[in-house]
Formats: sequence, structure tokens, C-alpha cells
Amino acid sequence: MIQILGQVVDVTIDWSWIVGHVDEMWERTIEHLTLTGIAVAFGFLLSVGLSLVALRWRVTYKPITWLSGVLYTIPSLGLFAFLVPFTGPSLLTAQIGLVIYTLLILVRNIVTGIDGVPADVVEAARGMGYERRELLWQIEVPLALPVIIAGVRIATVTTIGLVTITSLIGQGGYGVFIERGISRRFLTEILVGTVLSVLLAVLLDYLLVRVGERVAPWSRKVAV
Repeated sequence: MIQILGQVVDVTIDWSWIVGHVDEMWERTIEHLTLTGIAVAFGFLLSVGLSLVALRWRVTYKPITWLSGVLYTIPSLGLFAFLVPFTGPSLLTAQIGLVIYTLLILVRNIVTGIDGVPADVVEAARGMGYERRELLWQIEVPLALPVIIAGVRIATVTTIGLVTITSLIGQGGYGVFIERGISRRFLTEILVGTVLSVLLAVLLDYLLVRVGERVAPWSRKVAV
């Protein structure tokens, strides 16, 4: 017996329970992936927009990162509790919170990646007649991809961890196992939710590394 959050929990692993709940594990995996995918996708799109503003008007970069940094420091439980009276225990509530936590990571990496393009490359492109928009999308963004993808990796892994909390507002995912296991004092269920979350994070991080190597082979030389 051990204590988790002040409750005595049986440490015996119930393998028959695990075998009998494979279907539910798959269902929770789909829920977890869906919540993560929506949050990272919307967070990336919003971050691209904010990054373009910051790159176009440099004076806005510090306010954007300051605000996103302040939002990032808000405890997730507190943020969800604040949102529920306005948007209810809904998918929207979960996504607002999850998207907010991706912004600081993604905006910084996008802007840092663009700024990290060698100045001589930029000057050469300008000398060849590239307009500002062409320079950004055809030269700077492709060269910045390793850093941008690194930001997506960090945002994805972070979001997977945060999604476990959305079960508290009825949004499913692996957090259902953890929450239910704690309420039932059932360690097997807690471990299943925790281990599956870690495995999913490792798997998606690995896949994003492979994607990065495919779209930007030189990314192997970039320390992340």
C-alpha cells in the first residue's frame, strides 16, 4: 500500500484488468490524440500569424512573447476553472487552455528560426531579385524548418501532458484512467494512464523527428 494524494492505494498490478480494457485504452488514445492534434494545429496557425506580425513590426515581438509568457505561467487547473463559468466543461474550454500553452513555445521558435537564417544567404537572395514575401516563404522558412519543427515537438509533448488534465472537465483522454484510478484507489488504472501518456509523447516526438529529417535533412545537425 502507498499513499497518492492522501489516499491509500493498492500497489498490486492487476494484469487481467489491463487485458480486459484494451478497447477502452484504444478509445482513450483516439481522444488524447484528437485533443492534442486540434490544440497543436490551432496553436501553430495562431503562432504563425503572431510571428508574422512580430517579424513585420519588430516592436510587437516583446509584447507578444510577454503576454504569451504570462499566459503560459498560469496553472492549468486554475485556467480551466476560470474558463468553465464562461464556456462550460466543453471541448472549447479544453482547447482554449491547451492552445494558450503552445503559443510561447511556437512563436519563439518560429521567430528564432527566421532570425537564425544567415545574413549572407538573405543578402544573396535579395541580390537575385527576391521580394520580401518570396524571401520569407522560399528562403527563410525552409531554412528555419529545423528550429520550427523543434518548437512543434516541444509543444506537442507539452500538450500531451496537459491533455491528461482535461478529463476533469469531461473531455476524455488518458486522464480518465488517472482520475478514476485515484478515486477508486486503484494503482493499475493510474499507471495505465500515466504510462500511455509517456509512450504517446515519446512516439509522437520520434515521428516528428523523422518528419523533420525528411522535409529538412540538414536538421540532423541542429541541436534540440
